[in-house]
Amino acid sequence: MKKIFPIFIIIFFTVLGFGRSHAEDPEVEPTYAWGILQPLGLHSPASVDTLLYNYYRTAIPTSVSPAFVTTGNQASAGKNMIYMDQEPVSPFFLKDAKRYWLPSEKDQKFYNSRIPMSIVGYNTGGGREIAQDWFRFLFSGNFSPKGQVGLKVDYPYSKGSYANQAAKSFSWNLFGSYMGDRYEFQGYFNSYTALNQENGGITDDLYIIDPAVIQGGMSKINPKNIPTNLTASRNRVAGKQMYMNHRYKVGFWKETYDSVYEDSIIAREYVPVSSFIWTMSYSEDRHRFYNTSASEEDFWANHYISDAWTDDQTEYSSLRNTIGVDLLEGFNKYAKAGLSAFVTHELRKYTQAVDTLPISGPDRPEGLTPYPFAERLSAKASENLLYVGAQLTKRQGTLLNYEGTVQIGLVGPAAGELKADGNVTTRIKFLGDTVRLKGYGHFSNTTAPYLMNNFVSNHFMWKNDFGKTRRLRFGGVLDIPHTSTNIDVGVENVQNMIYFNDQCLPMQAGGSVQVLSARLQQDFRFRALNWRNTVIYQKSSDESVLPLPQLAIYSNLYLQFKLAKVLDVQLGVDMDYYTKYYAPAYQPSTMTFYNQHEIKCGNYPMMNAYVNMKLSRARFFVLFSHVNQGKLGGNNYFSSPHYPLNPRRFLMGVSVDFLN
Repeated sequence: MKKIFPIFIIIFFTVLGFGRSHAEDPEVEPTYAWGILQPLGLHSPASVDTLLYNYYRTAIPTSVSPAFVTTGNQASAGKNMIYMDQEPVSPFFLKDAKRYWLPSEKDQKFYNSRIPMSIVGYNTGGGREIAQDWFRFLFSGNFSPKGQVGLKVDYPYSKGSYANQAAKSFSWNLFGSYMGDRYEFQGYFNSYTALNQENGGITDDLYIIDPAVIQGGMSKINPKNIPTNLTASRNRVAGKQMYMNHRYKVGFWKETYDSVYEDSIIAREYVPVSSFIWTMSYSEDRHRFYNTSASEEDFWANHYISDAWTDDQTEYSSLRNTIGVDLLEGFNKYAKAGLSAFVTHELRKYTQAVDTLPISGPDRPEGLTPYPFAERLSAKASENLLYVGAQLTKRQGTLLNYEGTVQIGLVGPAAGELKADGNVTTRIKFLGDTVRLKGYGHFSNTTAPYLMNNFVSNHFMWKNDFGKTRRLRFGGVLDIPHTSTNIDVGVENVQNMIYFNDQCLPMQAGGSVQVLSARLQQDFRFRALNWRNTVIYQKSSDESVLPLPQLAIYSNLYLQFKLAKVLDVQLGVDMDYYTKYYAPAYQPSTMTFYNQHEIKCGNYPMMNAYVNMKLSRARFFVLFSHVNQGKLGGNNYFSSPHYPLNPRRFLMGVSVDFLN
C-alpha cells in the first residue's frame, strides 16, 4: 500500500490537470510575480513556476549548480562551488549549508493573479528503504485589484540511499501585498524546521570505487549496508522570519480630458513624486547538534564539555529597521532617475553553550597565538549596528538603465564598513538583432560575523580577532538572443578571506585571493532537437585557501515536441561535470564545509535520462537519475570526501496549477 499511494497521488493530480483542459479558462489578465530588492523593497521581475523545461531537476540535489558539493541526499547539506554564485558567510553560519532548501528573503515572491491561483506538486522515488518524497503547495489570491494574500508549503522527506542519512524539513510561508495609489505594502512570515541524520561519511571509499577489494571478490553491495562513521548523530535547524515593507507615496493627480468635450474628465491617474519607506525585518534561527553514542565521540579530536555525549545548542536573532525617503523616477520628463536615502538599525543577539573550561591549562584550546586564549567566552552577546546609505536607480526605458547602492556603517561592529553595488545595462543593434550589454561592480569592506570570532561547542571552540574582509568585483555580460548566446566574464579580489581550514576551524588569509570567472551559455536548436550548454571556467590564485574546480559544464540534449496537439514533451539526457580538485570536506557538528588537501573529487559525469510532459495545466516527469552509474565515468562518484552521490534510481513527479 505504501508503494501504491505515491503513484496514486501522481495519477490523481495528472487526471485533475487534464480535466481542466476541457474547461474555458476565465478571461483575466495574466498572472505575474515579483521579488523584492533590499534595502527599500523595490520590485524585481520574477517567474511563475509553471514552465515545462527541466521540471524534473527539482528531484535531484545537484540541480543547484553543475558543481555542487553535497552529502548526497536531497534537502541535505551542500555548497555551491561556482564561486561567482556563492554567498558570503552569514551571521548564523550554522545554517549556511542548508540555505538551498530553506525559505529566504531573496527567494520570496509575490503574485498578482486577479483570480485565485494554486500550484500543487509532488515528487517521489526509490523503494521503501530509500524513499524520497517532496510535497509543494502554493496559493495566491487577490482580495481586491490591488491586494493579494498567499500561502506556500514545502515538505521534503528522504530516507537517503546510504545508512544513517535521512533528512526532512517542513516550512510554510504566509505572504501578502497591497499596491495602492498612495500606500504600498509587502510582507511575509516564514517558519521552518529541518532535521538531518548525520552519518559522518562512509568508513571506506572502496565500498564505492571497488567493492570487490573490500568484500573478498563480491562486486556488488547494497548502499544501505555500507558502514558509516556515525549512527547516532542528528542536526536540527529551525527558525522564523517576518518582513514588512511599507511605502507611502506623495504626488498629484493627472487628469485626461475628452478631446471633444474639454470639460469632461475621462481618466485620472495618480503620479507619485516621492515616497516614505519603513521596512522591518525580524529573524531568529536555532541550531542543535546532538550525538547519543559515547563510542562514536572518538570521531572528534576535542571534547570541551563532555566526552560521553554532545548536545550543542546555538541561537541567533536579528531585528532590522530601515527608514528611507525616495524621489521617484519618471514623475516628469526631467526626472530621469530615482534617488533614495535611508538609515538602517539592526540589533543582533546570540546565545550559545556556556564556557566552563579552566581559564588556563592544557584543556584550553589554542587561539591565534601558540598559547591558549585566556579570555572566557560569553554565552550571550548582543550587537547594535547602524548604517546610512543612498540608492540611485533608472529602471524605465530601454536605452540605458542602471542601479547603484552605497551603504556605510557608523556604529558598533558595523563602524567603518562600506558596501557598494552597481550595474548598468544598455541595448544596441547588432546583425539585425538587439544585443544586451551589462556591466556590474561590487566593493565591500565588512566585519567578520560574531560567531566567526566567538564560538563555543563540545567539539569546537575558537576566539579570533579577524580584521575586515575587502572584496572588489567587476565584470560584464553580453547577451545575444539571435544566436542564443550569453557570456559573463568577471574578476574578484578578496583580502583577508575567511575560510575553514583542515582542522575545521575558521581562519583568515593574510593576503589577497583573486578569482577569474568566464561563463558561456550557448543553446542550439534544429527543429525538435535542442542542445543547451553552460560552460564555466574559474581560476583561483590560491588553491590552499580557495579550492575551485577549474571547469564546470552543464549540458542538456533533448527533443521537444507535441503529441496529439495537446501533450508537450521534453525527452532527453543531461549531464553535470566538473574537473578534479580538492573538494571541501564536511563537518557534521557545525554543518560546515572545510578545506582539505588529501582527496580530489570530480572528473565524473553525472547523467540523468528523463521525460518531461505537460498536459494543459499538469506537468509531470519520469526520471532515471545517475543513469551512467557503473557504465560511463567509472565508480569514483564522490562530490565530497567520503560522501558518494546517490546511486541510480527511478523518480517521478507531477505539478498542477489551478485557476479557481
